[in-house]
Formats: sequence, structure tokens, C-alpha cells
Amino acid sequence: MANSPTSLKRGIQKWDLVFLIINSVIGAGIFALPAKVFALSGIYSILAFLACAMVMMVLILVFAEVSSRFEQTGGPYLYVNAAFGPIPAFVIGWLLMLTRLFSYATLINLMILYLSFFSDVFNQTEVRVGMILFITGLITYFNWIGVKNSAKVSNILTVSKLFPLAVFIVVGLFYIDFDLIEPGPLPSIQDFSASTLLLIFAFGGFEAGLVNSGEIVDPKKNLPFGLITAAAVIAGFYILIQVVSIGTLPNLAESEKPLADAATGFMGWWGGMFITLGAVVSIMGTLNVQILSGSRLPYALSLEDQLPKLFSKIHPKFATPWVSILFFSGLVAFVAIVWGFMSSLAVSVISRLILYALVCASLIKLRKSQPVRNYFRIPYGNQLAIIGIIATVWLLSGTNQEEIIDTFWWTALGLVIFGIHSFFKKKSK
Repeated sequence: MANSPTSLKRGIQKWDLVFLIINSVIGAGIFALPAKVFALSGIYSILAFLACAMVMMVLILVFAEVSSRFEQTGGPYLYVNAAFGPIPAFVIGWLLMLTRLFSYATLINLMILYLSFFSDVFNQTEVRVGMILFITGLITYFNWIGVKNSAKVSNILTVSKLFPLAVFIVVGLFYIDFDLIEPGPLPSIQDFSASTLLLIFAFGGFEAGLVNSGEIVDPKKNLPFGLITAAAVIAGFYILIQVVSIGTLPNLAESEKPLADAATGFMGWWGGMFITLGAVVSIMGTLNVQILSGSRLPYALSLEDQLPKLFSKIHPKFATPWVSILFFSGLVAFVAIVWGFMSSLAVSVISRLILYALVCASLIKLRKSQPVRNYFRIPYGNQLAIIGIIATVWLLSGTNQEEIIDTFWWTALGLVIFGIHSFFKKKSK
């Protein structure tokens, strides 16, 4: 079956998965958010990073157990479908796709902004559009010719993005001014909550690696390992990056590119250039994961007959969902050109939090309805799932009404599409 053109090929190995998850999480956020979080919480932003890391570790443990029950492509969409049925599952699948879609648009425009560091020509509209089409086309090609090739690209990009961040940490630790990291006034609970909420953008995205379960070797064993290992690496990097940023950049709160500015301070102009290049490579790696995971969502929805069967077509040679890849890639290119930079950060974060809460609820439901033992089982799973739900509700309390309404309208659009497809499906029977 694995070699059949009607099924996806399992080409993602254990360490490929670790790199894939790291790649999907460490994107552009860590190159901008240290300043924004510091402006809200000051020195206590380090605790905000730690708090967000702890929340994400609880959620990742929950995801590790739930994901080990499934071997098909679809990730959280499948989990919610098994626990609560098709309509909540479609909403999750739709929100997952929107998160990938608008995150891609945000990141590719941000990458072109970084490239303008080298030349103002990248600020020209026609160059920007050309770069979006070229980069999207290149990533689409690697996804088209097979997941093994995409995994190799992901591994290379992950190492390339971690190296400059590691240099930033190791060198920066020797230049820390300890006067800059002395405790100051405590932030308000509202500011601290807002800081943690912002960091969801930096810590979120690990769920992207789960969407490709149908292409992962031995997912019941490798998914928990990949999630937990990647989470530990990411949390360590992020907390150390914030410590170095605070300790080496006196005007951190005002900086638009804090890591590049800090590196310029303690390594000179070439240090800033090095971090800028690292940011470009980092974003490129995340863009690759956005298409790799996002293009599988129409495929997964099609397999469950919630989108037309056309999207479940498999390439006879490369065993990839080629129609789904072309559709999603074309859509992200269009949105990136039309919407521009940072268009829907709020919708992306709120969508992720709703997703996380529903997967936590799925663990509780699946333990009752499908109490099988041949999967990865975490101690105190139900209690951790409840903590995860409470944490997501706390973080959602930091959003404003307008952001909630925007997410509602996007969700309503998805339900309309679902309703139209269901209507014509019944009519054709």
C-alpha cells in the first residue's frame, strides 16, 4: 500500500520530524518579539517566555498522546473528527488552513522587507510580486517532487537557522551588562498576559508537523519523540535569546529588529548582517513548512468528503497530493500579494488557541470512547488537558473584541463552504 499511487509515501524519519517541528516554530517571531514583549513586561519578559514555554509544553504533551493514536494525514483535524464529529473537525481543519495561509503571507512579505536591507529595489512593487511568485514556485516544486526532498530541504534550513541564533547566544552571553537585567517594577497582570499571548506566535506552529502523519515513518513512536525533543530545544533557545537581548541592548523596547541591533552592538556591522541573513534563512525554512503542512489540509478534508474529491488525487510518480499542493500554493501566493505584511496575526493566534483547547478536550473524550492501550500515554493526561484548556482560555482573555469578531467571520466563511459542498453532495446522490 505504501508504494501505491493512491497513498502518500512515508518519507519523514524521526530526526526529520524533529527538524520539521523546529522549522515550523522558529520563524520570524523570535526576530521581532523580544522587543515587543520587553516593552510590555520589562525584565519580567523572561518569565513571560518561561510561562509560555510551560503552557506550550503542557499542550505538546497532550498533542503527543493524542497524535500517537493516528497514522493518517490530517493532524488535529483527525483528532477532533474522531472525538467530536465532522462539523467541529471541519472548523479546525479550516482554521488550520487559514493559519498556514496568512502566516505564509505575513512571513514572505517580512522576508522581502529584510532583503531590502541589501537593496531598496526589493521595496518596488513589481520586484516584491516577482519574489513572492519565485519563492513560492520554488518551494512548491520541492513539495511536488516528493516529501523526502522537502524533508531534506527542511533539515538544511533548520540547521542554517539555528546556527546564527546559537552564535548570537554564545557570543552575546560574554557581553551581557548585568545592570540591564536587574529587577524593576512588576508589570500589570494585563501586560504580562498580553506578553504571553504575543509569544504564542513565536512558540506556536508545532501542530504543523502533525498534519503530515501519513508521511511519517512509525508515527505512533516518532511523533511523541519529535514533539518533546523539539519543544525542549525551542524553549532553551528562546529563553537564552531573550536574556542576551535584554542584557546587550539598552533600547530594546524601541527596536524593530532587536536581534540584529543587539548583534551589531556586540559583534559590529558584520554581526548585524549575519543575523539579518539568519532571519532570511529562518523565514525561508518556515515558509517551506507552511506549504508542506498547509497543502495537506485540503487533501485531508477531501478524504473525509468535506471538500471535493479532486483534492485527494495523488501524483502517480511522486506520491504527493499534487492538486492540493497546486491549489494551496496558488492561494498563498495570491494572499501574499494582495494582503501584504502582518495582515492577520490576531486571527492566526486566536485560531491556534481554539485549536489547542479542542485537542485538549479531544484527549479527555478519546480516553473515554477509545480506551485502547497501544499508544503513547502521558501520566495525569486528563489533568494536563484541563490545565491546557484553562491556559488557552486565560490567553484568549487577552484578545480584544475586534480580533474575536474577525476570527468569527473567517470561521463563518468556512462553514458556508462546508454547507455548499454538503448540499451538492446530497443532491448528487
